[in-house]
This record gives sequence, structure tokens and C-alpha cells, in this order.
Amino acid sequence: MSSEKLIFGTAGVPRSTKTSNSIAGIERVRELELDCMELEFVQGVRMSEKGAGNVLETARKENIALSVHAPYYINLNSQEEEKLKASMERIYQSARIGSLCGAESIVLHAAFYQKSSKQAVYENVSKALRELAGQFRDEGIPAVLRPETMGKRTQFGTLEEVLTLSEEIEGVMPCLDFSHMHAREGKENSYPEFIAILSKVEDALGKEGLENIHMHVSGIEYDRNGEKKHLSLKESDFNYPELLKALKEFEVKGLVICESPILEQDALLLKKTFMEL
Repeated sequence: MSSEKLIFGTAGVPRSTKTSNSIAGIERVRELELDCMELEFVQGVRMSEKGAGNVLETARKENIALSVHAPYYINLNSQEEEKLKASMERIYQSARIGSLCGAESIVLHAAFYQKSSKQAVYENVSKALRELAGQFRDEGIPAVLRPETMGKRTQFGTLEEVLTLSEEIEGVMPCLDFSHMHAREGKENSYPEFIAILSKVEDALGKEGLENIHMHVSGIEYDRNGEKKHLSLKESDFNYPELLKALKEFEVKGLVICESPILEQDALLLKKTFMEL
């Protein structure tokens, strides 16, 4: 579901939801006047097909766009055949159940470099994602795999890596985590730098790259190794007003998912700041 504009929402069920399930979360997102929610399958895909059907129905009724975050336990660079297979299966189940919920974007943390060369890791990730995207096409699963830009230097997921994958493989698009990009090098935190990132996305993926965007934003704490933890926007040095200005400038459309500890408050802060530009 590509959005006609830039819409804002939460990574998972808002904190103020009375009962912590996806359906109540979607209804709460609507009450808050936010427009999207990421289903957090991060500890595993624990939703039945019937449950997914109920989520789809609620999301349609409330007009909330959904995406999915696949489990954290994924490493497409694992040298152990069994671990690699398990990673592929987790992504597959996230996409299968996610698409039954009406979610198109499946966000994933692709891999760790471990002791491999960056080129070798890229090839392993590329091979796995190509295989999965092909399987989705064969089975009619309308899912887009979105490897995320990652915040630690030990993790596969620089902007260049995710853009190259997206250029080369049909059915793969980036998840741009701007806070991670900032934390990874301690840079990427000013209007010119945000403009440069969006220009790279446009150069690699054309207008479609900007009109069907999926991004994560939060405050972030980091050190010389990169990301340490997520913070609320106001507690962090992350320059979200300048990011929003750059998004407006490029007429970006799609989902902005807030991952800060105070989910809905910061999602609303982002939305309000953006609307006032």
C-alpha cells in the first residue's frame, strides 16, 4: 500500500493502548490521529492466519497502513547451513503472515559481517534475498523485503549496501533508518547530509524510491562503535526538524515509523513538526 503522502506512526502497539495486541494497537493509532503502525514480529512470528485476517479487517476499517518488522534472530551471512535456513524461514513467515495482515513492507536486519569480507557478506545476503523474492513471486505473496540501514559497524547495512541490493533485486527496497545512519558514524545529522542521502536514494531507485519510502526515526545514543540504544527525540542530538525539512523538499511519500521509547508522543511530535513546515 503506497501512501499518497508522508504518514506517521509507531513501531508496534502504542504505549497508551489498554490491551497490548495488534488490533487494539491499530484502533489506538487511529484515535491518536496517526496513520500507520509496524507489526513487531521481532521475537518471532506468533500470529495465526485467522489472527492476521482480523488485523487486516481492523486496519482497513481504521484506514491504517501496516508494515512488519521480521524477527531479530536473522543472519543471512551465517556459515552454518541450519542457521541460514532458519533465518530464511523467519523472513518467509514474516512475509506470509504480514501480507495476510495487509502489510507490504517486511523490514529485516540482514546480517553480521563476522569475519567475512564485506563483498562476501554482500553476496550471501544478495543470494538469500533474491531467492526469497523469487519465492514470494511464485507464491503470489505481495511482499517487499526491506533490509534496514543499521546502526552498529559490526552489522551489514550501510546506505550503499541496501541501495545496491534494492537496485539489483526486484522485490527489494530499503528501510532507511536515519537514526541508525547517524549513530553508525556519528555524522549524517544535518540538512545537507539528509539531502545527500535522499539524492542517493533517488539516483539509485528513481522517483519510485522516494514515493514508496519506509523509514525509521527515533532519538539515539551512540559511541565510536555506533548505536547503543534508542532515546526519545528530545533527549538525543538527532536533528529531526532538519530531516523533516529535507523530506518535504524531496516530496517524499510513504511511512515514517517512530521507534523511540515514547512511541506515540514522538510519532505525534514528528507529524506535528512536519505539518507545520
